[in-house]
Amino acid sequence: MSNAFFVILLILAMIGALVMLVRGIVTFLKTTEADLKGDGVGPSQSSLRQNKMMMGRVTFQALAILIVALLLMMNGGK
Repeated sequence: MSNAFFVILLILAMIGALVMLVRGIVTFLKTTEADLKGDGVGPSQSSLRQNKMMMGRVTFQALAILIVALLLMMNGGK
């Protein structure tokens, strides 16, 4: 029963990583030349959004790896 719970969590983490990846790509494709040149005062809003999407993707991937490790530890003796 507990394995099913972790498998569902793993699938949700994988879907979350995929969603963040797609959102990051969409944000990247919406980047304009003005965003790239910037005004020299700091990162553009587009860059901040891209960074947020990347960190979200990395977080979901780390969560998925953690869940896989837990599943392997729980089933290691079988």
